[in-house]
Amino acid sequence: MTSVAIKGWCPSAHRPMHSGDGLVARIRPRGGRLSSAQAVAIADLAERYGNRLIDLTGRANLQIRGLCAEAHAPLLATLAQFGLIDADAEIESQRNMLVTPFWTDGDDTQWLAVQLERALSVGCLGLPAKFGFAVDCGDERVLAPSSADIRIECSADGGLMVRADGCPAGHLVARQQAVPAALSLAKWFLASGGASGGRGRMAAHIGNGARPPHMLAGASPASAARPPRPGLCAGGALVGLAFGQLLSTTLRFLAERAVGLRMTPWRMIFAEGLSEMPEHDGIVSDADDPLLRVSACTGAPSCQATHAETRTLAAALAPHMPAQAHLHISGCTKGCAHPGAAAVTLVANVDGFDLICDGSTRDAPARRGLTRAQILADPRALLGIG
Repeated sequence: MTSVAIKGWCPSAHRPMHSGDGLVARIRPRGGRLSSAQAVAIADLAERYGNRLIDLTGRANLQIRGLCAEAHAPLLATLAQFGLIDADAEIESQRNMLVTPFWTDGDDTQWLAVQLERALSVGCLGLPAKFGFAVDCGDERVLAPSSADIRIECSADGGLMVRADGCPAGHLVARQQAVPAALSLAKWFLASGGASGGRGRMAAHIGNGARPPHMLAGASPASAARPPRPGLCAGGALVGLAFGQLLSTTLRFLAERAVGLRMTPWRMIFAEGLSEMPEHDGIVSDADDPLLRVSACTGAPSCQATHAETRTLAAALAPHMPAQAHLHISGCTKGCAHPGAAAVTLVANVDGFDLICDGSTRDAPARRGLTRAQILADPRALLGIG
């Protein structure tokens, strides 16, 4: 009989999670990339068994929404047919990886991603469910703001290095040593008490005084890149998605036109081989689109934890946000859509919305209990962005 997790912080394909619109199953593309055939298969599954909605997560994974329990077994069978799941839930839970989408054939990125995935699949280390790796080997670090605990990246001098998140320096390695060094660092994290009760993150462990073996190795990482924006770039087009969600028809549209699709943690998909920006429902092709200035979680009624609808409100407020400011609307205090700080954060609760300036959902609000009508009456003045 199919196992369905009633509650959980991170859904997966083997262990989908209940939400307000049915089960949510998360798919982790290998190497951060889908072939056209794989993407079309996911679109088919979303139409056949789900509600046609697909999320692109901050971990560069895809989530099919609106599944029923009876659909789980045929969903897994199709995902296995297209090489999109691991042998079991335990292996799947360890394969948490971000891969820069801006790689080219012949560079180290895909080779390192394949080696790391194989290593994580062979022996289960028992890492926490949210513990993850980043493969970010370009001249500039595009994944620097994204959540990862162990990073394989370029040094300021152009070499390859392995670095613990939270450490300013890392350890220079040869190409063949990168994955073993990353796994060694993960084992140190566990052996030194970084995980407890299935939880734990590297930066917090370092912040509490833990010192990994490579802490003092001295290699500085390359500079961080500016936040990517939708547009044409070398090898294809970076396509934005409103609120990181797309319809199955939009995924199929991209898959049928691109050589392949590379997932990103920025609510965007890199469509390989496109020479002009695509136009379709839900696609954000303009780098200056106001929707890029707002983040909003699924909200009501699709999420059981939320206290309010979020995305209609976010879309209404987006044009009022200055180009360099960011608005985050969260249906609860978890802040799933934007864990970090934003210029303006609105958090829904039973009494309305709390307003936080230059902070995250965990910070103290400047105002409490705002109604939707109050917010929309004069948003620029209320949000302090006039």
